[in-house]
Amino acid sequence: MSKRKVAYYYDTDVGSFTYGLGHPMKPHRIRVTHELVTAYEMLPKMHVLRPKRASPEAMSAFHTDEYVHFLNRVSPETAEDLTYHGTRFLVGEDNPAFEGVFEFCSISAGGSIGGANRITSGATDIAINWAGGLHHAKKREASGFCYINDIVLAILELLRTYPRVLYIDIDCHHGDGVEEAFYTNDRVMTCSFHKFGEYFPGTGTQEDKGRGKGKGYAVNVPLKDGITDESFQSVFEPVIAKILEVFQPSAVVLQCGADSLAGDKLGCFNLSMHGHSHCVQFLRKQNIPLMLLGGGGYTVKNVARTWAYETACALGIENDIDPIMPWNQYFEWFGPRYRLEVVENNMDDLNIKDGSLEKVRYVFLSVPYIPLNYA
Repeated sequence: MSKRKVAYYYDTDVGSFTYGLGHPMKPHRIRVTHELVTAYEMLPKMHVLRPKRASPEAMSAFHTDEYVHFLNRVSPETAEDLTYHGTRFLVGEDNPAFEGVFEFCSISAGGSIGGANRITSGATDIAINWAGGLHHAKKREASGFCYINDIVLAILELLRTYPRVLYIDIDCHHGDGVEEAFYTNDRVMTCSFHKFGEYFPGTGTQEDKGRGKGKGYAVNVPLKDGITDESFQSVFEPVIAKILEVFQPSAVVLQCGADSLAGDKLGCFNLSMHGHSHCVQFLRKQNIPLMLLGGGGYTVKNVARTWAYETACALGIENDIDPIMPWNQYFEWFGPRYRLEVVENNMDDLNIKDGSLEKVRYVFLSVPYIPLNYA
């Protein structure tokens, strides 16, 4: 494997935040991931950087000033009272006003913006921010556990230097916030592989392809429950290969949402750790500047296993990784097998039964709806 310069963003405070008792989103998973990365002795092989906290001004590159100001002031005590001209920015239980919410957002966004800057300066080939990837946040509202859209902020940073950026999302949920941000833009292509049908956020059909100048620059691959490594790879590789050939991006941002893994508390796919990380390996081989971001993932020990392994994939050392886990601070969490693995279970793959993958491949690869005026 050829050597790549890898920058890894981590803030020691990030695992201390909590969305509240019983909330499925656990920032602690980033600390557990870091512990595994450390135990596997990967840190000396990368540039390890503490992200500079993103300022309200930096966040306002995408989000409205009112919304950023609100997040900067809100606390669990004031959440009910704080509105802007009658607008409530946090609605429902998905996005509580937890203690330190703005600080958490500034760490997440800071790592993604910093990674983008490091890539455009040529200082790194691959930037990793497992605290990022919060793809549901909208311009003026929180959504689906996401408050600030670090991905959009990172892509805007990349666009200052690069003519074209490709965004790929392998989270079980549709990457709606990122798609919406660039829906009329022909310099960013978004491609999301996600569960569709009675599932949050309910968007991302194959017919959603962008609008205006951005028509043809949004790609959606709606999937059904139980998709396996083999099925996923059979659609991921040809679709991404085609996009790379036609769009020729200057940089790629991959959101590695880990709720697409088998056994996730909120997900309904059946990918193993190796099936999920195959996407990272496939993109690393393309030799295009690459950002790896976190996202969903609600079975903490499996998220940590997979993101640690994908860090090894970024470094090109995955073949040297011993599946028998070295001792680490969270060692007992990984019993009874203590292995770096997430295995498929016996779910039915509903994507095979009705031939829907064939339809996806046919529609995407046979009908040249992607505009070819990329010169």
